[in-house]
Amino acid sequence: MQNRQSVRMGRRNFIFGGTCGALAVSSPALLKAQTIPDDRLASPATQRNVSSFRVHDWRDHFDSLKGGVILSDTTSKMLQYWSEDESIRKIYPTSVPLSDDLTRLGYTTVVRKVEGPSWRPTPDMKKRNPDWPDFVGPGPDNPLGTHALYLSWQYYRIHGTNDTRKIGRKSSNGCIGLYNEQIEELFALAKVGTQVKLI
Repeated sequence: MQNRQSVRMGRRNFIFGGTCGALAVSSPALLKAQTIPDDRLASPATQRNVSSFRVHDWRDHFDSLKGGVILSDTTSKMLQYWSEDESIRKIYPTSVPLSDDLTRLGYTTVVRKVEGPSWRPTPDMKKRNPDWPDFVGPGPDNPLGTHALYLSWQYYRIHGTNDTRKIGRKSSNGCIGLYNEQIEELFALAKVGTQVKLI
């Protein structure tokens, strides 16, 4: 029987997967999404870790898995994905907005998928950072990385980043960022219409 409550999973267990993890520490890009067995999620050792990811049950946030679902926890700085048939479950570390006023919470959907996205700062970003360029095309200098999932909220995206130092931190202007290797995987799994919730 699956625990419907949010459970805590220690960062060490998340990053290392309970096995040798020296390689993951030496190269953040090698950190891969994990499929976590339910018996590991409920272990007392992981529940005691106060500096941990909170792993959620999709049923606490969505009525169904129709089209697949994405849950982004802005406090734990992690994103979970479930496929419609529940055969695929992924967990990714993320970057989150810098401040509460840049953070939007609630339900939205994926409305567009772009490989090699271009980027334009929003009007508010330009006010805060007038020296920023008006446009950045696809490539290594693009803040959206290699792939982007555009949400129904204007200016909000789940996207990659070419600056891997941002992952696990409050570092965005509103979007949710993933390692490029992981947004590429999520991009392949998510569809236009995938349900999304930010908490």
